[in-house]
Amino acid sequence: MPEMPEVQGLVDFLGERVVGRTITRTSVAAIAALKTYDPPNTALHGAVISGASRRGKFIVLSCGDDLHLVFHLAKAGWLRWYETLPTTIIKPGKTPIALRVALDDGSGFDLTEAGTKKSLAVYVVRDPAEVPGIARLGPDPLDDAFTREVFAGLLDGKRTQIKGLLRDQAVIAGIGNAYSDEILHAARMSPYAIAATLDDAAIDSLFAAMQATLREALAEASGKPPAELKDAKRRGMQVHARRGETCPVCGDTVRSVFFADRSLEYCPTCQTGGKMLADRRLSRLLK
Repeated sequence: MPEMPEVQGLVDFLGERVVGRTITRTSVAAIAALKTYDPPNTALHGAVISGASRRGKFIVLSCGDDLHLVFHLAKAGWLRWYETLPTTIIKPGKTPIALRVALDDGSGFDLTEAGTKKSLAVYVVRDPAEVPGIARLGPDPLDDAFTREVFAGLLDGKRTQIKGLLRDQAVIAGIGNAYSDEILHAARMSPYAIAATLDDAAIDSLFAAMQATLREALAEASGKPPAELKDAKRRGMQVHARRGETCPVCGDTVRSVFFADRSLEYCPTCQTGGKMLADRRLSRLLK
């Protein structure tokens, strides 16, 4: 799933190529992906793109102040850029393409989604805040206003596991399954630590790990085309999606806990005092 660093990489890439360009056509191939009807997607035809920005994991292409194309790539979505857009006709149900956007210089992009579970979402709105997922977003962890004190306030009183809290978009925007694994590994913290029980030293460590991990990932994503972003993300991972490999910090074996639709990865030596996490839903540390 694309998370904040990759989404920002896509925003930067698009910003250099689409701002100032006119949208000549939008083709919706997956009707279920289009979540709005007023304005219609045809309102984008002839509109000049004035800006590209990110809200959490959402990408916003603005056409002035009152028309915006917003999309969320979800778990299996991606953006495919073309310097020269293909002329082939998109057949709904016969392609992974959900949306095609054509620009006046012949370039454009497709939003694609792999797999059978379709979650990619596209919105055409007058204000990005009309998108429910954006309206619910918590603060951006790399915003200047997101201080250690703000972070501590978000943890205060939360009787939830820290892994889940970091992934909760209503608490902190942009962090998903992969970077929460990486942040917790860097902080040497169990994914099952309860947020409200963290002392000042643990909060300091977690905040520093979050800032460093995300900034390093942003730097790695910067300037890369969409086709290279996924590989760049994988190369930077220390534990996520590296089950059975050697922890680069201590040499222990990276372990996984599997859930219904995802897994988490961690290092027992670095994060849980050498203890293995039970591999079942609602896992607890083995005695």
